[in-house]
Amino acid sequence: MSAQAPNVSLHFATQIYRAALAPAASPLVQELDGACRSLAEDDDAGLDWCEANGYPGYTSYASLDDLPWRFPVFGQLVEQLDRHVASFAGTLDFDLKGGKLECDSLWVNVLPTGGMHSSHLHPHSVISGTFYVALPEGSAAIRFEDPRLAFMMAAPTRRNPANRPFVKVTPEPGEVLLWESWLRHEVPMNEADDERISISFNYAWK
Repeated sequence: MSAQAPNVSLHFATQIYRAALAPAASPLVQELDGACRSLAEDDDAGLDWCEANGYPGYTSYASLDDLPWRFPVFGQLVEQLDRHVASFAGTLDFDLKGGKLECDSLWVNVLPTGGMHSSHLHPHSVISGTFYVALPEGSAAIRFEDPRLAFMMAAPTRRNPANRPFVKVTPEPGEVLLWESWLRHEVPMNEADDERISISFNYAWK
């Protein structure tokens, strides 16, 4: 890894926040696991949307917007997320001008073997993230794309992985990742023999 030259200043850094919320075997993670699997079986509207849109596995994104009301454990999760989002917002040096960041959407993702989520971003939000519930061996990592990628032209490969145009992060169950909502990301093919379960969310400036 090369050292930064003394006459070079760093600008436009892209930050990704990672923290452990609870051990994988904790009651919080186990209860969320059960709730996610139950939704994947019983949410007919969500399952119909997934089938109609060619979405692999299950997501509640287009069918349910009241998970903290339906399952109190999702409300408990949001309470913990609020603290981490506030910490990340401080690191990003946001001037919220007396306002605050609030969770305005939260949804379940159950990705089967062979499933993937194509590259996308989250418009109309400030901070987005994912809490990881179940990641069996072989589960896909999440891959982030440098927002400057389209402008890199014929740039050579960079030695330092932190400076490369794509960064893979392999989380653990019970961990949360946060990033600014404009950061494009994807989930490559899930090669695990079981389902990869996560809960994604957006925070807006209120």
